[in-house]
Amino acid sequence: MHYGLGLPVGRPEQLIGWARRADDGPFRTLGLLDRIVYDNPEPLVTLAALAGATTRVRLQTEVLLAPLREPALLAKQAATLDRLSGGRFTLGLALGGREDDHRATGTDPRHRGRILDEQMARMRRIWSGAEGIGPAPATPGGPEVLFGAFADPALRRVARHGDGFLCAAPPQWAGDLFAKVERFWADEGRDGSPRMVAQVNVALGSDVDDARAAILGYYGFAGDWANQTAERMLTTPEQIRETAKHFADLGADELILYCWGTDPGQVDRLADVVS
Repeated sequence: MHYGLGLPVGRPEQLIGWARRADDGPFRTLGLLDRIVYDNPEPLVTLAALAGATTRVRLQTEVLLAPLREPALLAKQAATLDRLSGGRFTLGLALGGREDDHRATGTDPRHRGRILDEQMARMRRIWSGAEGIGPAPATPGGPEVLFGAFADPALRRVARHGDGFLCAAPPQWAGDLFAKVERFWADEGRDGSPRMVAQVNVALGSDVDDARAAILGYYGFAGDWANQTAERMLTTPEQIRETAKHFADLGADELILYCWGTDPGQVDRLADVVS
C-alpha cells in the first residue's frame, strides 16, 4: 500500500517547502482540499506551483468541488496541470455540501449531482480532443479521476465516470463502501478494478492541539460530527500504523495521511512512521 500526505491550508506560503520535503520522502501523493468561502488557497493554482517544485510525487485535489466550476475551463485547467506535471496529476472530485460555497458561485446545490455527471461527460470529451480545447493532457483520456462519496448515487459515479474511490470514512465503515464501489464497477461492465484510496486525519508532535482546532474550524458547520472528526484524528505513530494495517487488509491501494498541523516537521515525523 502506498502513502500520501494531505497538506494543511493554514500557511500557504509554507506549502512549497512541504512539497519539496515530501518529494524526497516515501510519499506517493500530495493532496490539497478545496473550499470557496474559507481561508484556503485555491487548489489548482497551488498544485501547479507545487508541480514546479517537485519531480516525483503525485499531485491530487482532495477533493475539488466540481459543481462550483465551469466544465470547459476546469477541463482545460486539469489537462494543463497534468501536462505540466508530466502526468502526475489526480483530479479528486466531490459535490460540495456547504450552502455558502454554492451561494458564492451562483450554483444550485439541489442539482449538484446532475451537474457533476454532465461535467464529467463534457470533460471526457474535451480530454479526448473532440472539442478542440487544449492542451491535451499527458495522461491519455485525461488525468486520473477519483470521487469522494458516501451515498450510493455518488458511489455509482465512481463506476460511471471515474478511475477510483476516495474514502474519507474510518476503517469500520470503509469496508462496506469499498464493496459497494466494486459491485457498481462490475454492474457497469468496467474492466479491471477501481483504485481505492483512503484518507485519515493526522498530526504528530507539538501542534496536535492546533490541528484539532483547525479541524473544528473547517467542519464547524457540522456540529457534533465536527467534534467526532477532531477526536478521531490520529496523533501517535501506533495509531497510524494500526489504521494503515486495517486499510491494507481492506484492499486499499493508498492511504492519505491528511495533516492538519502546520509545523513543517510533520513531513519528517510522518515519513518516519510509514518508511
